[in-house]
Amino acid sequence: MKRKTVYTVLLLCCVVGFWVFDNFYTPDTYSDPSNAGLQTAIPGDFMPSSTTGDIVYHSHFALSYNESYEQAEWVAYSLKREHLTEDRRKRPYFVEDPKVRTKSADWRNYKGSGYDRGHLCPAGDRKFSEQAYNETFYTSNISPQDRAFNAGIWNRLEIQVRSWARRYGEVFVVAGGVLEEGLEEIGEEDVDVPRYYYKILARRESGSPKILAFLLPGEESKRPLAAFAVSVDEIEKRTGIDFFGQLPDGQEEELESRADTAGWKF
Repeated sequence: MKRKTVYTVLLLCCVVGFWVFDNFYTPDTYSDPSNAGLQTAIPGDFMPSSTTGDIVYHSHFALSYNESYEQAEWVAYSLKREHLTEDRRKRPYFVEDPKVRTKSADWRNYKGSGYDRGHLCPAGDRKFSEQAYNETFYTSNISPQDRAFNAGIWNRLEIQVRSWARRYGEVFVVAGGVLEEGLEEIGEEDVDVPRYYYKILARRESGSPKILAFLLPGEESKRPLAAFAVSVDEIEKRTGIDFFGQLPDGQEEELESRADTAGWKF
């Protein structure tokens, strides 16, 4: 066989191999027997409600999956000062969440869409262990985000939350996209692209909760983060989720009715 023919055959084999890998290879799910059945240590009075009843507990975060929109309506976790390490972790594959009974969206829905696979629980908040880090790459923890938004103001908010965790010792976080009718959809599974994203923070100070909520359009902005502070009530109206329903009614109404940045040092 001529040398040119051999090279052509080898090139064709490589092209076919890459295509098969890209379209049919599914990495193993991340598993750690020591964490089997472990529910996330989240304060009960801070846990949101679920509009779907499909709540999943992983070792280091919980989520409520909404099959109609092919993503979580919220992801909730506790960020402690000791979680904030600089451990170097190898970035894993995105994989379907084995605990979502309807299966979370395949990562291939995002290919060629023009949108980033945006983390709701940031990988940067979970560097303290390989298992914790890898879990953030379940597709149940991602949502389509404009690249400039993901790398810009959304990232700046994540950095600010870490700063508060260092300052106050522990911050409880709930994050998600506002899932509503009429959203753009991507991929074969029609993954919806939220127009707005929210992040709600809570911490205890002298036994009483302090709450701060943000609602951001899914586009880059140079405005200060404090400009996007809103009441929890506003986010509840948009999402249909009850975020602090386990608090005493009077306390819940007072905390959720105002956008109060006092006591949160920017």
